Amino acid sequence: MRAGIYEIDLHGASQQQAYARIDAELRCARASVYRIRIIHGYNGGTALRDMIRKRFRSHPRVLRVEIGLNPGTTELVLREF
Repeated sequence: MRAGIYEIDLHGASQQQAYARIDAELRCARASVYRIRIIHGYNGGTALRDMIRKRFRSHPRVLRVEIGLNPGTTELVLREF
């Protein structure tokens, strides 16, 4: 983990597994974490990416969803740095 950024690698996870893992991490995130970087990949399709961007944009702990610089990542911003 870089200072304030927590990474979750979801390669090989189903949509249900990915949702459960991200939701658990959001509920347990420390106050020092201001951003969660989700590595979902993109070569195998966009189902995970689309699910993450749709379902977590309205999560109570997520301020906003940002498209990562890498097409295989999505970032959940929990608070401003």
